[in-house]
Amino acid sequence: MPKMGYDMEEGKIVQWIKQEGDEVQKGDVIAEIETGKVNIEVEAFDAGVLRRILIGEGQTVPVGEAIAWITDASEELPDFAEDGRGAPAGAQAEEAPAEVPEPAPAEAEEEFPPVGGVKASPLARRVAQEHGVDVTQIEGTGPGGRITRTDVEAFIEEAEKAPPKPEAPERVEVAVPEVLPDVPAERMELTQLRKTVARRMTQSKTQAPHFYETISVDMGKAMALRKEINEYTQEHEDVKVSVNDLVVKAAAQVLSKYPRMNASFAGEEVVLHQQVNVGVAVATDEGLLTLVIPNTDGKSLSQISRETRDKVMRAREGKLRADDFETDGTFTVSNLGMYGIEEFIAIINPPEAAIMAVGVVNPSPVVRDGEVTVAQVMRVTVSGDHRVVDGADVAEFLAEFRRVLQNPMALVV
Repeated sequence: MPKMGYDMEEGKIVQWIKQEGDEVQKGDVIAEIETGKVNIEVEAFDAGVLRRILIGEGQTVPVGEAIAWITDASEELPDFAEDGRGAPAGAQAEEAPAEVPEPAPAEAEEEFPPVGGVKASPLARRVAQEHGVDVTQIEGTGPGGRITRTDVEAFIEEAEKAPPKPEAPERVEVAVPEVLPDVPAERMELTQLRKTVARRMTQSKTQAPHFYETISVDMGKAMALRKEINEYTQEHEDVKVSVNDLVVKAAAQVLSKYPRMNASFAGEEVVLHQQVNVGVAVATDEGLLTLVIPNTDGKSLSQISRETRDKVMRAREGKLRADDFETDGTFTVSNLGMYGIEEFIAIINPPEAAIMAVGVVNPSPVVRDGEVTVAQVMRVTVSGDHRVVDGADVAEFLAEFRRVLQNPMALVV
């Protein structure tokens, strides 16, 4: 089961595109999986024959567990375990310890393809899974750095000796009252995406000390520039710049000047990211997704517009690709202006340090030179993680963000 995004813990087999006995080439789509975010097509890592499907449609397994075997057609495939999952039965039998205490037998010499980018024997993976250990944290001593059962057991032993570290709970269990029997109701099973949203937002709100700052931006010049750009691109290329594209570009440009806002909380340290990767929150029928525009500060408005439009379209059609999740976001923009929402606050997308909530551009009365006039005003609220940023950090960021949008030529030169 491949890992699509740093927070993915398990995946569900939606359907097998290829069947047992089918020949596959490297890059062929062999299955569709449901992650905590979206359905994604899984590609074959090498050419061969799909010899055995280990995980059936509808089943959910942890990241890193084998879901199928692809080998050469001429290669002899050992018998599999009775449950049909994991390593061949023969391999496990070789690795099983004898009843009489004696030195553990060596790992089977048969090579197994890396799963999730980690080389580990099936037995090592099983032992790690039984003890809740992440194999990516273990250093392998086997051939080619392969992780063996001995490595896993040594890691577990060292972990048991270490003093426990106080940590905030990953999951917060909330008592859910039952619906009254005499009230008509419909129950809807949570999708993997909705489960992920529920877990991550609860984790963020309970662990990250949020604070909020709001600013008003006069969008008059920015809206005029947008109109001029769209009139030009309508004749020369198929691009239509949205208000959100202006916001994303301005945020990315300012983030490069304020690295503390482009950071993540990592326990005992703060990580200042060298890349600016702005995520755009998108509503789908299944729930909220964050689609990342890599190296946002180095892209033009037209590039941001195209990339955002393409990803949003694929997300709403359920056709996102694995490469859409190769880059993790460093800052998120959530815009509800298209729904007429004037102002709101957003929950931080962990482990990012901040998120920006954007409202509608509204004609509003303002005072200029002592006189009341009408301006195109947009209200923006930033939620900050007080473990990473302070009020002054967010205030300076917002002030520069407003200055850029009120002088929008900075976005195109």
